[in-house]
Amino acid sequence: MLFVCHGYMVIMYDHTLQLNDAIKDTVYNWALVFIEWKCLKLFSVPMVYGVSAFCGIWMHFVREGSKMASWNSITLEITYQVVGWSAFLCWAICFYPQLILNYRRKSVVGLNFDFVVLNWTKQLAYLIYNVTLFFSPVVQRQYHEKYGYGTMIPVAANDVAFSLHSLLIMALVAFQILIYERGSQKVSKTCITITSIVWVVAVVCTIIAWPSNSWLWLISVFNIIQVSMTTIKYTPQAFMNYMRKSTEGFSIFFVLLDLLGGLTNLAQMLVESIDQGTFVNLYSDIGKTLLSSIVAFFGLLFIAQHYVLYPSMSVGKYSKAGAENTEPLMKPSSESGQNENV
Repeated sequence: MLFVCHGYMVIMYDHTLQLNDAIKDTVYNWALVFIEWKCLKLFSVPMVYGVSAFCGIWMHFVREGSKMASWNSITLEITYQVVGWSAFLCWAICFYPQLILNYRRKSVVGLNFDFVVLNWTKQLAYLIYNVTLFFSPVVQRQYHEKYGYGTMIPVAANDVAFSLHSLLIMALVAFQILIYERGSQKVSKTCITITSIVWVVAVVCTIIAWPSNSWLWLISVFNIIQVSMTTIKYTPQAFMNYMRKSTEGFSIFFVLLDLLGGLTNLAQMLVESIDQGTFVNLYSDIGKTLLSSIVAFFGLLFIAQHYVLYPSMSVGKYSKAGAENTEPLMKPSSESGQNENV
């Protein structure tokens, strides 16, 4: 429903309304805000209502102020929107199986806490990058001065919506960790050290960028942070699965939807490249490109662990509620020196 209505509005915008560009943009975006709000309501994703509306309203000012390149093909533009919002839905929905699994088990045993902390850090850095490049005319001007005024801004409304939604969901997961059975699991010192270093670097870069107004460079730093955190955040969970010889407690539905989201996100960028006849967007927003690639890699790894290496049927010794599994998942440092991976 969302995709059909969105596509119809794109066509109406380009071919039906005989108004000047400013009025046409305004009418189009207000109508689009209403449609996306209604359709997202049907998908039961209330957390993104405000984000979707805000993105739609501001699109007029972004288009007028940033001199965005126009689409050459209506079909590809509709495809771009359909694929982009498909990626958003996959990545938005993929978090809910883990929330539901934790709720049903009343336990977070099997969910690596390092993954949660690193993912929250990643999502916050990605939100800063997406929101700034999507809404700031100053940063958009710097982007066009570097990559050319004929290039399109690589951040779409669905990217902004995804970042904010993910940040809120990870906050809910953190709350579950506080109230549910968690056995002997805890955030490792390694995770705390990495997270601290990341934000110290972010603060230092902000101080460096401030005097010269190097905002594009600064958000590029946050983009690098989110790519690094994406790589790092999956590693503790993969290693934990290996040590336990089990994936119980880690939702495979999250993995499948996360993988699908990564592939559709990459497909969205390729559609833009095909329409514009250039691959500038793939390297100008290298963070988004690498994000999709890393998600695909770890998605395939988790699928192999769940279905091939450690089938769930072979781990009956772990209770569904996780209450009985209170022993450390790894030996203490005095015995193995590997407690930082728990």
